Amino acid sequence: MKIFSVYGYTDSGKTTTIENIIKELRKRRFTVGSVKEIHYEEFEIDKEGTNTSRHKEAGSQLVTARGYHETDILYQKKLSVEEILSFYNHDYVILEGVTDYNMPKILTAKSIAEIRERIDDSVFVISGRVAEQISEYEGIPVINCMKNIDELTNLLINKVYDKLPDFSKNCCSECGYDCRTLGNKILRGEAKREDCSIKNTYTKLYIDDREIDMVPFVSKILNNAVLGVIKELDGYKKGSTIRIETKS
Repeated sequence: MKIFSVYGYTDSGKTTTIENIIKELRKRRFTVGSVKEIHYEEFEIDKEGTNTSRHKEAGSQLVTARGYHETDILYQKKLSVEEILSFYNHDYVILEGVTDYNMPKILTAKSIAEIRERIDDSVFVISGRVAEQISEYEGIPVINCMKNIDELTNLLINKVYDKLPDFSKNCCSECGYDCRTLGNKILRGEAKREDCSIKNTYTKLYIDDREIDMVPFVSKILNNAVLGVIKELDGYKKGSTIRIETKS
């Protein structure tokens, strides 16, 4: 799964950019999911007095509204990006307005001043209203999503890599960097997605069918602990695939 964010100030062209990208990716037969970050303190779907609100007030910790044409699941907390992404299994997931996660980003802006205020090393292309004024900013292409959606989509397909974990360098530095630095280097062509060693381990951990990323150190501990016990059992053969299921 490949993820990226489109972010920028209000009225800079975020949603328009995302709409055009979604249409173009779907036209090219990719599956697409999206996440909208809402920067409004009082936002809630289940307004006071609705049936779902009454369920919540009664103490339900997870409320599901099942209608004829959609199903809405309401959590009584703000989920992390990682938790939200666990519900997705698409070729591309686009996050609107999300900046607190390790992923490539498209910055939308109305002016060069806005670019200066919001840009960081994870931005690989700029779009939005500023595309009417410039075609490049310090080596980063500025593309009009209305006039050149093919060019914009080709670039993101080339640049956006499979989702990376988001560990700090103190936790894992097997590749020589922290996860965000590795992501930025991949965007600049200075590293490859395969340089991340997280997915290259023999031991994988799943909780409720969701794979949990483990740094190599933790993976080795779990691998050695399991093998230390399994090796003593009849039926063990070196190179076998071992599956363990447990409930907490």
